Amino acid sequence: MNFTTIAVIGAGQMGQGIAQVFATAGYKVILNDIDSAAIERGIATLKRSLAKLAEKDLLNESAELISGRIKGSTDFSALISAQLVVEAATENEQLKHKIFSQLDKICPPSTILATNTSSISITRLAASTERPEKVIGLHFMNPVPLMKLIEVIRGLQTDDQTYQGVLQLADKLNKIAVTSQDRPGFIVNRILMPMINEAIFTLYEGVASAEEIDQAMKLGAAHPMGPLALADLIGLDTCLSIMQVLYEGFSDSKYRPCPLLKQMVDAGYNGRKSGRGFFDYD
Repeated sequence: MNFTTIAVIGAGQMGQGIAQVFATAGYKVILNDIDSAAIERGIATLKRSLAKLAEKDLLNESAELISGRIKGSTDFSALISAQLVVEAATENEQLKHKIFSQLDKICPPSTILATNTSSISITRLAASTERPEKVIGLHFMNPVPLMKLIEVIRGLQTDDQTYQGVLQLADKLNKIAVTSQDRPGFIVNRILMPMINEAIFTLYEGVASAEEIDQAMKLGAAHPMGPLALADLIGLDTCLSIMQVLYEGFSDSKYRPCPLLKQMVDAGYNGRKSGRGFFDYD
């Protein structure tokens, strides 16, 4: 399968990282967002990321050449030239259904439609299109340029050509792909998010402070980052969305989101991106 142009929808933290990785691998990239200011911020952030990698001599080409492959657009019609579209919008199923329905009408029938969802059913998203066999999950890890893993998730309808095509693409990105069945949370978040949720319960119940909980897991379990700091990095709103998907998908109380997590999201304390979560970032 020959990919030359990749479109990425969503210029936030994940979208900009995904765009950077594709451009670094030599692909032309269209970074799409409904907000032109978000595109400008996203491209500025990935340019800084590329500059840091260049300083460490971790790029095979100049940062300027790589970033020059990325073009921003607020117009969905610009995506018609892409052979693969990766949706990296907010973790909201209704929004993703709307995006996939629009993409299905705009993109050629051969275009693969992928989603970076970390928990939502690929099978359900595929049903929003007339090409369910061309829909697949490509879950990149954060921060995308540094993390080696991609979870590849086949929907019930995904065909072998689409699956094999994205596996080959992952290899060209210098990433390692693991395949998950289409189950709530897939592999990583089915294991990771309940652990983070339990750390929040530990704080909620007054077992220890946020600093002590994270220190305990770093020193006692050799985690590079404590679970509460990791939740702040992921975004508490995203953590809550994933826990709700797990809770509803399995109908099992062990996935019940901690009340403190809900309360913090209600307050707008979403972690690093808001300047405040379990820790302050101002």
